[in-house]
Amino acid sequence: MSPSRILVFGKVGQIGWELRRTLAPLGDLVCVDFPEVDFTRPDSIRQWIRDTVPDIIVNAAAYTAVDKAESATALALQINGEAPGIMADEAKRRGALLVHYSTDYVFDGAKTTPYVEEDAPNPLGAYGRSKLAGDTALAQVGGRHLIFRLCWVYGPRGNNFMLTMIRLARERETLRIVHDQTGCPTPARLIAETTALALQAARAGGPADGASGVFHLCCAGGTSWHGFASAIIEQLPAAGRKCRTVEAITSAEYPTPARRPAYSVMSCAKLQRTFGLALPGWRDGLRLVLET
Repeated sequence: MSPSRILVFGKVGQIGWELRRTLAPLGDLVCVDFPEVDFTRPDSIRQWIRDTVPDIIVNAAAYTAVDKAESATALALQINGEAPGIMADEAKRRGALLVHYSTDYVFDGAKTTPYVEEDAPNPLGAYGRSKLAGDTALAQVGGRHLIFRLCWVYGPRGNNFMLTMIRLARERETLRIVHDQTGCPTPARLIAETTALALQAARAGGPADGASGVFHLCCAGGTSWHGFASAIIEQLPAAGRKCRTVEAITSAEYPTPARRPAYSVMSCAKLQRTFGLALPGWRDGLRLVLET
């Protein structure tokens, strides 16, 4: 199995930063981000792909400001919806595999059992619609692709829920956290490691060789934002922690510009069947992040 040339878009984000480590052993790695590449300009994206001549393209770039997307819909659609389509077109032209990350926010949260890949998307907000547009663009182009749908991504860098809770726990005695939204908190490091393992499986000539389509990729189990916050704070050292109470509130008590799905738990059975990969429970994932 010859080494691959891998182009990663979005090298400074939570997932992109981790991919720089996990994908390095798989081949010649080229990582770029804005402003080196302008994700609102198709010619900029195409030029990077044509100059790099990759065997694998990994798109970890995204407009992820869920609430801001409600007023910046055109920009979100350019980055999340149109740019992946350009990447897919270039990947198909040269026979490259495209890896792209999607989101649980393509669903409306009306289910009460874990979502599977075949469930019909119905995003509630502009962010979810823009990400669904990217998923649709990849499918319409028709080249080989792996779309990994993610849920509640966090890690030790960037802007995310875990880091916000750690900061607030040092500042406030009581935190008021939404309890009526349920999802699967998943560390960026586990996403990057699973991506690398899936690519290895896809290149090994086994059952996963030739795999293409949508796969859910998240930690097992589910919890609310309140449950996630409580677990984070429970694992923090008492010294320097001011917070003593995590109060449960409703989404109506914490209004946001964008509506969130009430239920975002996703089944990863297809990922396990295809690649032989299973992520740990969300509590174990949190422990791995906080202990490193």
